Amino acid sequence: MKILICDDHAVFRAGLRMVLEDLYPDAELIETEAVEAALGLAGEHPDLDLALLDMHLPGMDGRAGLRELRQAQPALPVVMVSGEESSIEIRASLDDGAAGYIPKASSEQEMRAALQLVMAGGVYVPQAALSAAPAAPAESWTVRRRERADLLTPRQLEVLSLIARGLTNREICSVLSIAEGTVKAHLAAIFEALDVTNRTEAAVTARELGLKLPDEE
Repeated sequence: MKILICDDHAVFRAGLRMVLEDLYPDAELIETEAVEAALGLAGEHPDLDLALLDMHLPGMDGRAGLRELRQAQPALPVVMVSGEESSIEIRASLDDGAAGYIPKASSEQEMRAALQLVMAGGVYVPQAALSAAPAAPAESWTVRRRERADLLTPRQLEVLSLIARGLTNREICSVLSIAEGTVKAHLAAIFEALDVTNRTEAAVTARELGLKLPDEE
């Protein structure tokens, strides 16, 4: 396994390296401090399994680097890391093809969970992007909840479609060929986005919001 880290903060980079080395002891970690260098390294290592890019870097910024990497290696999962937790920045990164967005204020446990989800083929959306909105009139809250639901990834919508059809976690694992831990991570993101606590509520809320789910006519 090869993982590219691009971050100009040595202390954060060292902390991220420790998390990665603990998760993937046999991984080869390739580090740089600038996007231009990261792009060059990606060209030298077409077999990369993961790239982590800081959002704000000298020279070309991380978002531009994300787009360049996605164009050069469409199958490479690229995760943005940033000190910002703006839902606008998070949405923009996901729209540009990021496989996840990890705030630098995340705990080690949150980083581990995020990286494991991405490496399992999922997309990590941080709590900040899914946090509940303050109290508001019902119509306004419905709009806000729909906006949060729009952050659900295609894979999470597939999981939502399957739970709406009554499938169990084990059955979802079989249909989507993913691990049960990945299914649970997707369910947690779905429940948070829809502001529900169980599968039935999730299915009902999806219908109320008019979400278009996979395999629906």
